[in-house]
Amino acid sequence: MKKMLFAAVALIAMVLLVDCKGKYPVAQQTGKDDVAFLLFESPDQYKGQIVTVTLDGKTKFQAEVIKAKKAHTHGTQYEVSTGPKDIKVEADGKVLYQKKLMLSAQEVKKITLP
Repeated sequence: MKKMLFAAVALIAMVLLVDCKGKYPVAQQTGKDDVAFLLFESPDQYKGQIVTVTLDGKTKFQAEVIKAKKAHTHGTQYEVSTGPKDIKVEADGKVLYQKKLMLSAQEVKKITLP
């Protein structure tokens, strides 16, 4: 009799434990990355060309210039850290753009060249 009672209690306990939904691990979503993006555009002269971009006088990289449109955010966006940045854009030995900018997290800054 004790064995039957123990088996019944164990069976009920297993049913209750199996029936309960455990908390499955959920991917935690934190704040957005602390980066900004640069997009280089030109209405005429430099569209489709490659320009040299210098950040804070140290970091240099090549960037592709896209054709400027009103609501245009397509094209290659270049990821940079946030904060104040000295940006200089050059092509063919000429400085096309030079400015100090403040970049915020997840901001896409359009830089319009001549």
